[in-house]
Amino acid sequence: MKKKVVTFVTLLLFIVLLSACGSDTYTVATDSNFKPFEYLNTETGELEGFDIEIIKEIAERADFEIEFETMDFDGLLTGMQSGRYPIGIAGMSITEERAKTIDFSIPYYDSGLILMVPEDSDIQSIDDLAGKKIGTRQGSTSETFLLDNTDAQVEAYPEIVTAYMNVSNGRLDGAFYDLPNVQHYIATEGEGKLKMVGDVLEGQSYGIALKKDSDILDEVNEALESIIADGTYAKLYEKYFGEAPDEKWLGE
Repeated sequence: MKKKVVTFVTLLLFIVLLSACGSDTYTVATDSNFKPFEYLNTETGELEGFDIEIIKEIAERADFEIEFETMDFDGLLTGMQSGRYPIGIAGMSITEERAKTIDFSIPYYDSGLILMVPEDSDIQSIDDLAGKKIGTRQGSTSETFLLDNTDAQVEAYPEIVTAYMNVSNGRLDGAFYDLPNVQHYIATEGEGKLKMVGDVLEGQSYGIALKKDSDILDEVNEALESIIADGTYAKLYEKYFGEAPDEKWLGE
């Protein structure tokens, strides 16, 4: 009987020690409506997308666990700046202003801003927006750009798809947002009805956001570098964007 008790206690201690040595778990703040980077699969109820697979791969290689919390981009940005969330990924552009309150990983995607208008619109570029109603996303670099560089009537929404839909139904004269998301929307929802005009503006890179002075920044960067180097990044890129990435992302 005494031997059984000792064995049980030993097993219990082993379980406790094993639990204590388990991986840390971090909440990842993200969006659920920014295709093809992150979106909710309504059939499975699961988050999917390029960003989602990237951060899952990073977590596995850096040996920590993650759980997702979805929210509007504006709330995500505020939450990261306040230190409420340890990690954020949502197609977030790295800017000097944001870097004052947020740590960023090395870049993992090159983007830029583009103007989308109805197919029959006479708007040709960003220079034609005086007095026009232009939609964008709250808290985004595209909203800042419009306010600082145009005389457009800017209407910002928590979800950029609302702006796109309002362009389609004639409530807005155009929408201004990140190039890959605009391209994806036109290809899947607006072909023959919507078009991109003008130059790609303010070339930007996306980074994984971490709370300021994060103690996992180095681990995240090392994992991201390995994902690029071994070709995993290129495979995920082709899966979600239908083409190979630029040479800089092809790895060794």
